[in-house]
Amino acid sequence: MKVKVINKSKHQLPEYATIASAGLDLRANISEPITLNPLERRLVPTGLFIELPQGYEAQIRPRSGLALKKGITVLNSPGTIDADYRGEIGVILINLSNEPFVIEDGERICQMVVAQYTQIEWQLTTELSDSERGEGGFGHSGTR
Repeated sequence: MKVKVINKSKHQLPEYATIASAGLDLRANISEPITLNPLERRLVPTGLFIELPQGYEAQIRPRSGLALKKGITVLNSPGTIDADYRGEIGVILINLSNEPFVIEDGERICQMVVAQYTQIEWQLTTELSDSERGEGGFGHSGTR
């Protein structure tokens, strides 16, 4: 699928790391380093603007290495970029560690996955069909 992109960043366009990669790593596009203190959140610009086809969204997800090693994650994970959004892609990062973390210009801060979706039409009813799970909710299936 071809996606229109405007790159106002100082960095090359994101690329897939392997032929089977689902996500593209997005980079911070900042004029000076940003220090994220413990439990602090910031909107980090990427310098990228995209035009997705209708019926698709871009999901902004944490990078597993940053989450595991540094405690940095995407606060509204996954963030959604709708097909009709034309503004700059910004990433809401939060520091869940006990130490400050410095974001440098060009640092890979998240990954973006493009996914197809379907909009629904509500069908008002007074009852739902039975299922094997029924009303079993949080933790209903046990720990194994």
